[in-house]
Amino acid sequence: MASHRRPRRPSRAHTSVLTAAAATAVALSAQAGAAHAAPAGKDQVKAQVDRLLSEQEEAAEKYNGAKERADQLRKQGGQLQDQIARGQERAAELASGLAAVAGEEYRHGGVDPTVQLMFSSDPDAYLSRASSADQVASTQAGVLRALRAEQLRLDQQKQEAAVVLGELDRSTQLLNGAKGEVQQKLQEAQRLLSTLSAADRAAIVRGEDGAAASRSASRIDPSTLPQASGNAAAAVRTALDQQGKPYSWGASGTAIFDCSGLMVYAYAKAGVALPRTSQEQATVGTAVGRDWHNAQPGDLVIYKANRSHVGMYIGDGKVVHAPRAGDVVKVMKVDAIEINTIRRP
Repeated sequence: MASHRRPRRPSRAHTSVLTAAAATAVALSAQAGAAHAAPAGKDQVKAQVDRLLSEQEEAAEKYNGAKERADQLRKQGGQLQDQIARGQERAAELASGLAAVAGEEYRHGGVDPTVQLMFSSDPDAYLSRASSADQVASTQAGVLRALRAEQLRLDQQKQEAAVVLGELDRSTQLLNGAKGEVQQKLQEAQRLLSTLSAADRAAIVRGEDGAAASRSASRIDPSTLPQASGNAAAAVRTALDQQGKPYSWGASGTAIFDCSGLMVYAYAKAGVALPRTSQEQATVGTAVGRDWHNAQPGDLVIYKANRSHVGMYIGDGKVVHAPRAGDVVKVMKVDAIEINTIRRP
């Protein structure tokens, strides 16, 4: 007969353990959900978005530096590869010439010279050939030395190319890592902003200076500003001409810019080459200090402890800059962000 034994009921202790475990699981689940939930208010969202966009800008400048280095290495590697190819062609030509000389000597050098002279119908012609043979031997030695030197040069160029390509690989990995970090920060910021109303989102995107992020944002007329001189004047004019164009990380014109890209573009139009990142731009030219009252139009104002942002001083206590994602090139007060250093290219 089948057993109809009733299932054993758990003990009180066992029930208590299960209850505690279930409660812990619920608590952990709630904490995990809270970690991914959007902050309750606009101020909390703004604080997190500001942090994310600041981190994004730092990652973007890291990307700019890695890209600049990768481009340099790619160009250097290409030049080395061209040099190697030309060297291999020269070595092949030298080796081919040696082979031809060796073959000729083998064909004419198998008979003793005295015997050749005895049987020669034209001793003068033979003596002339003998003299030429000495010259050929001397030339052959020179070709051998040239071939050896070419091979040594090729070996060195191949070693240099291997080093360059290895560094290019590392730089590319850094480039891809920085790119992924930028995209992740932007996606998270967008997720947070999407929890707010359109008005609150717009208020946050305005950034530190509170100016509207719009192509129709109030533009500064260069004629109302103190006049710069020389290259700085051309750079200021070019930078101000970009007002209203959108920010885009990794961009240096002509329709979109990031902060350091705007500086590169403006000064390039003035005939001055600047390095690509804000960190590198913080070392160019002459140091002005941190007091913006000593700044002149055209000076680069580097911001934040990590030097991840830069603007161009235009006079009257203002800079023109490309602020951050969602914003446009515009003017703000020079001290709206903590100044790290000011440089005069």
